[in-house]
Amino acid sequence: MAPSASPTWVEIDLNALAHNVKAIRACLPNQTALFAVVKANAYGHGAVEVARAALAAGAAGLCVARVEEGVALRQAGIEAPVWVLGWISPEEAPACARARLTPTVNTLEQAEALASANTGPPLPVHVKVDTGLSRYGLLPDEVVPFVRALRQFPQLYLEGLWTHMARADEADLTPTRQQLARFRAVHQQLQAEGLAPPLCHVAASAATLRPDLEEARFQAVRVGIALYGLYPSDEVDWPISLQPVMNWKARVARVRTLPPGTPVSYGGTFVTSQPTRVALVPVGYGDGYPRALSNRGQVLIGGRRCPVVGRVCMDSFVVKVDQVPAAREGDEVVLIGQQGHESITAEELARQLDTINYEVVTRIMARVPRVYVNG
Repeated sequence: MAPSASPTWVEIDLNALAHNVKAIRACLPNQTALFAVVKANAYGHGAVEVARAALAAGAAGLCVARVEEGVALRQAGIEAPVWVLGWISPEEAPACARARLTPTVNTLEQAEALASANTGPPLPVHVKVDTGLSRYGLLPDEVVPFVRALRQFPQLYLEGLWTHMARADEADLTPTRQQLARFRAVHQQLQAEGLAPPLCHVAASAATLRPDLEEARFQAVRVGIALYGLYPSDEVDWPISLQPVMNWKARVARVRTLPPGTPVSYGGTFVTSQPTRVALVPVGYGDGYPRALSNRGQVLIGGRRCPVVGRVCMDSFVVKVDQVPAAREGDEVVLIGQQGHESITAEELARQLDTINYEVVTRIMARVPRVYVNG
């Protein structure tokens, strides 16, 4: 399964991804479109391949954070709608217009640049309402005047209005319902002036999966982390069964027994107290395996958990394999995934690192090959 001569690789199960798309799609009303979020190289899973698989499984379109990400999808021959959720500079307007991407426009400078660059049919654009995340977007009282001003650009077509939830993955939905109320108020103001666009989208993975947030689904939802079989948080009992899409693997590079009193790796933070059998894993923080897992992490070899000993280096780390007497060079190592009856999840690593599963998978570097598996 591994690419030849590669010491480490990531397997992406496209059947699991298709399962997740279909499972989420089945929970939505027929009139609500599912857009697959493939920004940041599809959360480390590979944007082009994931985009194709998600579209084949029922996604209506795609979301990215940057124009360059959308352009790469177009260059790969993907023709589905692509929404750019992040900020774009006026200098990026020509590339955006040429690729027929759907940008989020929140300044007249952006709008003017896009209008000047667009030589085809009116370019669809979306406007983001900042309802409480305090990131990108217009404050509620800024939206109606801005949408009025957009009418001076016939080269643009206001297709969508959207916002993003800051706390929809928490047990207490009070802040989320407050955000929804602000969004609805803005939409009603636009409707009163005949300026409301045909499309609203609010729900990301958390709001999409929650039955108690059905009112957040509108005409489309944007599904990111759930697409990859990972849940938005552990604060909620999620009602949908998802399948993890990613498995991160490597090969054992060396096995040997160290005598007592032998320091391992930089700084000698682990010293053997007795004869200790260790294996070298040719993966390090240069691949995205966190240095913070030094003397803390575990991997699977021979279906057994093997602890990391010493510091994680840029290209390798050492694990103790006394409990796997048959371990030898070339054996499979699982960093994320299942081997035998044991598994190590992105959530487990996130808890050890005091972070979230999103970061664990997106930080895996491009030098780690992705291998796409169907079944």
